[in-house]
Formats: sequence, C-alpha cells, structure tokens
Amino acid sequence: MAIDTKISKQDSDALAEALLGLETIEEVKAFLDDLCTPSELRAFAERFKVARLLDEGQLSYREISERTGASTTTVTRVARFLREMPHQGYRRVLDKMKT
Repeated sequence: MAIDTKISKQDSDALAEALLGLETIEEVKAFLDDLCTPSELRAFAERFKVARLLDEGQLSYREISERTGASTTTVTRVARFLREMPHQGYRRVLDKMKT
C-alpha cells in the first residue's frame, strides 16, 4: 500500500489556523523552528527578503540576487508571484506591513 504524501485542504487549513493563533514574534519563531529545518527557514527568509526588495522597486533582479544570495530564477519566480498569481500572499503581507 502506497503512502499518500499529498497534503489535504484540512491539513493546510489546520496549519494556517495554528499560525493565526500565535500572538508574538517569539511564538511564531519557536513554532517555525520546530516545524522547519534550518535550510527551509533560510529559504523562506530569503524569498521574503526578495519580495521586500522587489516591492521597493529600486534594484534590478541581478542586484537583488547578489544582495540576497537568491538565484535569479528565485527572484523571477517571486516577482511573478507578486505580480500575477491570484492568491497574492506576498502582496497582502507586504501591504499589511506598510500600515
């Protein structure tokens, strides 16, 4: 019998609810430290830094790549998600951080 490795909507929703229930930066960091490997956390932080720099609009993709250590492929992917993807997760967070 094969193991189903797909995450269900219920599991995804449970994770989102768990994140929503955290109240402090320390709680979020502790949960993420338990949930993710150090390399996963670095990748998340890198992508978010790329998103913030793209949102500022002052650097080229290559400059962002050099500044963050992210590949130009990652910079391009994050830029596409910022501009075109329907869920607009990066955009929502960046806009909330500005208010």
